[in-house]
Amino acid sequence: MVFPSDPKQLPRHPSQLYEAFLEGILLFTITYIMFRKIRRKGIVFWTWIGLYGLFRTMVEFVRQPDANLGYVLGFMTMGQILSSLMIVSSLIGIFLIFREKKDETE
Repeated sequence: MVFPSDPKQLPRHPSQLYEAFLEGILLFTITYIMFRKIRRKGIVFWTWIGLYGLFRTMVEFVRQPDANLGYVLGFMTMGQILSSLMIVSSLIGIFLIFREKKDETE
């Protein structure tokens, strides 16, 4: 897709549509299903954080990096770094929830 505001008029991925589907429709559907079926406290929240980070990281691979930042660590954009932190914190949160539940049963 060629964006009219792009001065170079290069074809680019319509990342806004990818984000709308992944971070909007798909994430809402997964969260809704989990909210109705899972009763363990905190799992839906941490899963949402992790999936949002995962979807955001996926979209960042096809998205044009921010002009003022570009690539921060050589191959990663700031969005990918922050999204990776969301995924890691989600995994830690889920781990702590399951560990807490295990301690209560002992």
